[in-house]
Amino acid sequence: MRRIALATLLLTSACSMNPRLEVPPPPVAQDYPGAAAPEAASAAMLDWQEMFGDPRLQRLIALALENNRDLRIAALNVEAARAQFRVARGAQLPALDANGGYTRQRVSAATSQTGSGYEFSQFSATAALTSFEIDLFGRLRSQSEAAFERYLASDEGRRAARIALIGSIVDAYLLERLAEEQLSLTERTLADWQASLDITRQLHAASQVSGLDIAQAEGQVRQAEADHAMRTRMLAEARNALQMLVGAPLPDGLPAPIPLMDQPIRTQLPVGLPSDLIVNRPDIRQAEHELVAANADVGAARAAFFPRISLTGLFGFTSLALDQLFDNDSRTWSFSPQVTQPIFHGGSLRGELRLAEVRKSIAIASYERAIQAAFREVADGLAGRETFTRQSEAQRATQAAAARRAELSELRYEAGLDDRLELLDAQRSDYAARLALLDLRRQELSSAAGLYRALGGGDLGSDDEN
Repeated sequence: MRRIALATLLLTSACSMNPRLEVPPPPVAQDYPGAAAPEAASAAMLDWQEMFGDPRLQRLIALALENNRDLRIAALNVEAARAQFRVARGAQLPALDANGGYTRQRVSAATSQTGSGYEFSQFSATAALTSFEIDLFGRLRSQSEAAFERYLASDEGRRAARIALIGSIVDAYLLERLAEEQLSLTERTLADWQASLDITRQLHAASQVSGLDIAQAEGQVRQAEADHAMRTRMLAEARNALQMLVGAPLPDGLPAPIPLMDQPIRTQLPVGLPSDLIVNRPDIRQAEHELVAANADVGAARAAFFPRISLTGLFGFTSLALDQLFDNDSRTWSFSPQVTQPIFHGGSLRGELRLAEVRKSIAIASYERAIQAAFREVADGLAGRETFTRQSEAQRATQAAAARRAELSELRYEAGLDDRLELLDAQRSDYAARLALLDLRRQELSSAAGLYRALGGGDLGSDDEN
């Protein structure tokens, strides 16, 4: 019992050389800029299926969470960090090895004390404790703590990668929708302008319009053809980017897409308080775990200056006959404690301590930077939330006015009150206003998705899916 008590004491008596860790307060304002009043709720608690109501988009996100290679690498990094923690934790425990051996040997006559050579066999069975370090000053404990915190940090990194992937899929999908709808608008406009060019040529053949009208109409059609080629390319690139993010070819049978103007993406999101970001953003939690790990590295570097006590022991049996191997007379044992005190290492120990302290300072700065970046992203999202609605209303009014102008210009041109140049300018303005309205809607939806991502949304259910 005394031996068991002594072993337990040696295993649990390690003190910690880790410095006291004081997490710095968030280096941001108490409230978001432009926020009229604090909002208790946060959209981070909203599941992504509720945030993005388009069934096609939901299916693409689900496919990406299953197949995306970046997310797969992040998950594997978690497994690697977990294995590294197990290695560090295992160093705190005794390592026992069982060995069995058989030796057949001949002693020559020249070396034999009897003057004649002979042969003999030897059997052995041992259990060995090899260089077990008694962690009196917490060096191994600090290393294990650092490995555990880095494992937690890598898991938070996986969560952050998941949120980023969802946001990237949404952005890529919205760009694909924009490219396809702008291409469709360009095709309709090209068809209308081509029909107008055909009519103009017929009128010119009847000597009712001049060659200048034909030149103007042809220029308009050629510009639309150039736009058509450009938007065809943009659509192909957008689909390639979306497929790359999904991580697999897009399957057949996806739900039909919902037009941009009718997309069921929430745009008016509550943001909560700045203090919520520390809880909801996995990248901030990741930086905090990295800070704790860096602090534990300092403790391990400090403990390296103190003595190390290690034990090596062996207990077993050795016999010349196998049937007598486990007799009492065959027992053998050895016990070898060792104390190592660093005296001179050429400044390497002090260098390692200084390096650990500098890395801790870097971890503090990285933690503060992560908070500031998150605060800025939410502030940008708030600015979008407050302004996109007004901008969209103004752009809709602009497009309606441009359409009305194009309609009236065509009537005045047919009545001979305006020349064709005025009609072409009105038609181009209407076309540009429609394109701009689609792009603005895409920006509004992308801004809402960015605010959702900045708040830490999309993390719900990640443990179950991984």
